[in-house]
Amino acid sequence: MRESPAVRWARRVVLTLLTVFTVLPLYVMVASSVKPLRDVQGAFRWIPTHVTVRPFIDMWHTVPLGRYFINSLVVSGSATVCSVIIAIFTGYAVSRYRFPGRGTFMTAVLSTQMFPGILFLLPLFLIFVNIDRYTGIALYGSRLGLIITYLTFALPFSIWLIAGYFDTIPRELDEAARVDGAGPMRTLFRVILPVAAPGVVAVAIYAFMTAWGEVLFASVLTDHSTRTLAVGLREYSNQGQVYWNEVMAASLVISLPVVVGFLALQRFLVHGLTAGAVKS
Repeated sequence: MRESPAVRWARRVVLTLLTVFTVLPLYVMVASSVKPLRDVQGAFRWIPTHVTVRPFIDMWHTVPLGRYFINSLVVSGSATVCSVIIAIFTGYAVSRYRFPGRGTFMTAVLSTQMFPGILFLLPLFLIFVNIDRYTGIALYGSRLGLIITYLTFALPFSIWLIAGYFDTIPRELDEAARVDGAGPMRTLFRVILPVAAPGVVAVAIYAFMTAWGEVLFASVLTDHSTRTLAVGLREYSNQGQVYWNEVMAASLVISLPVVVGFLALQRFLVHGLTAGAVKS
């Protein structure tokens, strides 16, 4: 079907508005990050009068941003690795084997996404405190507690996504591997995983992005030494001053890992999401 002129112009107008809506805040962020603080606090100018890179230097000293960066990297990376490993084994079992309660299990896994995160905040807090009290394992205020928390929320969707992707892989590959004498584990690692690489990448990106920008649980379940970047940004504001230029500079810097990773793995992510969303 040929596109009518009205539809074409409507599409152009909508795309233009969406582009402006996306690019405009990003430009304001970049422009504010290269201004002195007095210029940011004054009347906003679209073109900076004084350009400086000082905020990108001072932001590391105003707050311990380096420590927060390491905390976020360790927590997000660990949660991502654990989520990918568990999701691969669980998704493979659900996709390739028929066992009692399989449908109920997948329904229960997916239904956890219906509940808001704040509903689990107090129960998790109480669980971590009681575990520390009775076993001596410090989960509250530790990286381990935050890793477990993020794994809890990233894993259900990761299992559903990777299981759906495994369903799109022909079972003839498993049968051919069994004919060659390969067991289930060898079939998974040697045959299935190389084909399912886009789905695995999609799961990894989803889990990492979920943990990297999370604020609610990080603000409650961490202390000063284990604080993450998303929570640490609020320390640029104190009783007497708000360092807006450093906030903007830090926001740009902490966005780089996710943006670079997304751009580098975009084709795998799109393929993994689209193939895993429709089961054969």
